[in-house]
Amino acid sequence: MELKEFALLKKYGISPIPYFIAKDEKTAIEAAEKLGYPVALKIISPQASHKTEVGGVKINIKNHVGVKLAFREFNEAIRTHDLNISGFLVQKMARKGIELIIGGKKDAQFGHMIILGFGGVYVEVFKDITARLCPITEQDVEEMINELKAHPLIRGVRGQKGVNIKTLKEIMLKVSKMLIKEDLKELDINPIIFDDKGADVVDVRFI
Repeated sequence: MELKEFALLKKYGISPIPYFIAKDEKTAIEAAEKLGYPVALKIISPQASHKTEVGGVKINIKNHVGVKLAFREFNEAIRTHDLNISGFLVQKMARKGIELIIGGKKDAQFGHMIILGFGGVYVEVFKDITARLCPITEQDVEEMINELKAHPLIRGVRGQKGVNIKTLKEIMLKVSKMLIKEDLKELDINPIIFDDKGADVVDVRFI
């Protein structure tokens, strides 16, 4: 079984982090053992597009006991928020790195726009985001990076390595193409975690 969001990314050559969809605690443990610990666990529910807000995300689970504890807390969250659950996402833990958001929307006047910014749970806090009309070029991506207030983190600063710019450009160009061809109204790939070697796509939603 494959999530439609991840299936769409794969169609355009963007690989999500390895994952399985489990139907219960038992199959989640089996999936975690196939992937190899540590893993992240997430509820899949149409009422929980922002999973962290309802307690639907557990990260860095190191063994089957951790999975059991996570499900205990999930069950409480499901009852509290009256969620309909279609499954549980078991993902390999992502690399440590810089969390970015790559996304877009369709503007009624100008058409499709692509955004790049600092992502994760702080995307609403920092609001460090830049945008371009689609389609974009590699030069557009260079300019977008430089427009971000915290762009030195992307380039590398004070002896710390930045992100793999080649990978970032490739993903941005693929997302630009996807926004137009699929005529998406909204798209959020957040977070997508970059280091100097590559990137891990952790979560995505689209309309």
